[in-house]
Amino acid sequence: MLDLNSSDDSMKNSLKDPVCLNVGGEVYTTTLDTLTRCRDSMLGTMFTGQVPMLRDSCGNIFIDRDGKVFRYILNYLRSGSLDLPDGFTELALLRREADFFQIPRLLEEIRHYEVSVPLGLRGGPLGAIMIVKVDSKVRVLHFNLRHGPENYELRTCSVRAFTVDLFCTWRAFLGLLCERFSYRTPQGLNSPHLCRPRQNRLKLEWVPKPDELPQEQYDKQQYRGLTLSSPEVTWSDDMMNMHYSHCEITDMQGFLEELLKISLAEGFKVDLVSPDPADILNCTSLRLVKS
Repeated sequence: MLDLNSSDDSMKNSLKDPVCLNVGGEVYTTTLDTLTRCRDSMLGTMFTGQVPMLRDSCGNIFIDRDGKVFRYILNYLRSGSLDLPDGFTELALLRREADFFQIPRLLEEIRHYEVSVPLGLRGGPLGAIMIVKVDSKVRVLHFNLRHGPENYELRTCSVRAFTVDLFCTWRAFLGLLCERFSYRTPQGLNSPHLCRPRQNRLKLEWVPKPDELPQEQYDKQQYRGLTLSSPEVTWSDDMMNMHYSHCEITDMQGFLEELLKISLAEGFKVDLVSPDPADILNCTSLRLVKS
């Protein structure tokens, strides 16, 4: 039973260490210093008497949130670092709770964790299947190169258009690929999207710019390049800094090499290569299975 009659003043005056919390049925014991470490957070306002609180029948302060991941929030407030066990699978829930309690630094730590820890180590279905089909076509492009007023030269240039169709039963992995690969356009880098919201398919299409093709003509044809974003972590004054380096994907071998690096890091294993199993970087289709 909850005591709904406790006033803010009586609650604030009765708070002293240790503080016992009932968070969604999970009981925790901590200190006021820990709970008010982030003064602007929801917990900070609660335990400085700025918002009303309830007690359960045992006298514990009751918080109607998920208690399963609250221990990691307390540990972060206590130590200032995010310490999660190997194979932690509740990251989405932890992010939601950190957002509810309005702890920006913890949310930032969770984002760093998501980038630095492979998706496969954060959970994922064993036996997930990914099927990759690749294709490329050479197209001949004719264009006028302007040298001056009414002075044009007819030029011819070959461009190679690449297409990759991916199907994966593990939808979160396709989301990871959308984060790692980007289209390079005149407006900047744009992330690809799944073919349809309810489908587990991703299609990538890009055309690397040949040296002999002017940028103006490349943009006029609405071509776009493909880049890979790789996270890099640096430390400065004990602060973690995250930035991304971008690498241009200029051929299908380069794409397959990067795709394999990402897939193998997430627990996939190559199951089938066609047409030549001994020449995986020149394959036309590929099947991987998560183990």
